[in-house]
Amino acid sequence: MKTIFIDCNPQMEPVFRRVRRADDPAIQVNLAQAPGELPPLVAGYQILIDDHSHLPTDVMKQCPDLRHVVFLGVGAASYMDVPALKALGITVHTIKGYGDRAVAEHTIALLFAAARSVAAMDGALRRGTWQPLGGMQLEGKVLGLIGLGGIGLEVARMARGLGMEVVAWNRSPVPDAPVPMLSRDDVLAKADVLSLHIALNDETRGLLGAAELARLKPGAILINTARGALVDEAALIAALESGHLRHAGLDVFASEPLAADHPLTRLPNVTLTAHAAFRTPEASETLLRRAIDIVKRVSADA
Repeated sequence: MKTIFIDCNPQMEPVFRRVRRADDPAIQVNLAQAPGELPPLVAGYQILIDDHSHLPTDVMKQCPDLRHVVFLGVGAASYMDVPALKALGITVHTIKGYGDRAVAEHTIALLFAAARSVAAMDGALRRGTWQPLGGMQLEGKVLGLIGLGGIGLEVARMARGLGMEVVAWNRSPVPDAPVPMLSRDDVLAKADVLSLHIALNDETRGLLGAAELARLKPGAILINTARGALVDEAALIAALESGHLRHAGLDVFASEPLAADHPLTRLPNVTLTAHAAFRTPEASETLLRRAIDIVKRVSADA
């Protein structure tokens, strides 16, 4: 089966070459993909590797040869309608667990940045303004986790090392959980910092709306390295503008890339990163190797 990597980039391409093996299937690497070019780009290919490009169903209907999409991550639902593609005869494969440590470290980085107004002071100094800002000391504070999978467990371990109390809610039971498991409402009520580590699907979309954000303590911090659509964006902006939320550290957004004039970019109590939590060389090597292994398996099964 012929395979194309539709949206490789200059940073990922050398990593991809590094993890390739002599007995791997041939994979065409495209470094300049645009959505409007998808049908001619993938014509004749049965397998598509997708980093984080949107694959609209109406466009995919114009790709009759395609049988498999290998999505580089777990959040394929944010970029394509997985059931609709299945109805077209296209199977979507996702990759779990490749970057738990990387995402957890980025979560903690955003936590520190949010608690100590790092970005605000950096920006002020670059503009010539000396403005020391007070911050939140994390020792003894409560970190509430929404989701206690691989990433959530790593974040819990790191936060406990900082002296934080950690509580969590998960949609399904977590055997031998290392932290107290509470109801979602109790986690919201107790948290000085709330961090999201749950998959996006029809049941979790908009999981945190105005009512849920209102349950957080005044002055709480929200960290989201999971998926932007887990949070009602308008409600989030309102909570930040009112000061009910002290700060938000966001790596993911309802629509990506984030527009330069988006309201979140104008709020001083937000730290923004460009969906980069999983982007380390170590995580990328694991991710791309697993993607190639999926290609190898489905090719062998054809």
